[in-house]
Amino acid sequence: MTDVYKFEKLKTYFSRLLPTMTEESWKITENILSVRTFKKGEFIARGGVLCDHVSFLNYGLARVYYLVDGKEKIVSFCNELNYICDYESFLSRRPAHSYVQLLEDTEVVDISYKDLQMLYQVVPEANILGRIIAEQLFLEMCNGTRAEVKDTILERYSKLISEQPWLPQRVPQYMIASYLGITPEAFSRIKSRVNKQKEVPVMVD
Repeated sequence: MTDVYKFEKLKTYFSRLLPTMTEESWKITENILSVRTFKKGEFIARGGVLCDHVSFLNYGLARVYYLVDGKEKIVSFCNELNYICDYESFLSRRPAHSYVQLLEDTEVVDISYKDLQMLYQVVPEANILGRIIAEQLFLEMCNGTRAEVKDTILERYSKLISEQPWLPQRVPQYMIASYLGITPEAFSRIKSRVNKQKEVPVMVD
């Protein structure tokens, strides 16, 4: 499979965000993209190492976590057709604090920090796309922070599986428990409560 074909999902993603992007602008963009494949368990970003690429997932699944007192604290999951990296490291040019690990065999389309800055200068649409994507990421961060502060664990879990219904089938329960900040045993109880709430009573004549 050629790299050109592997860029098609990203091209569709850009077209959805900015339908006015020209074919000429896409061709310039395409020339500086690269494709990488990862095996399950490998890392896109690691704490202490500069994250120099932002990655669009063609297929696969990733988790983002921090090490807190030697323990993993998962803060998000990312599936195909989404961007992921340690954005703080990518933008600040400083070593990453988070870890981005693949939970499945994954293929990504990368753009480096240097090439992205060049793209901003030569492709006007790139600035608009960058703003739209940054705004989406900011809103996701705000929603996540607000939910962690204001919502109950039950509400957070219900919202999680509503927004990412594929998660329970692709992610181990202990990782979802880590994301919620509870033990696997407590998560089992939460999951049971949510499942009971979904049960529809059967009317008997």
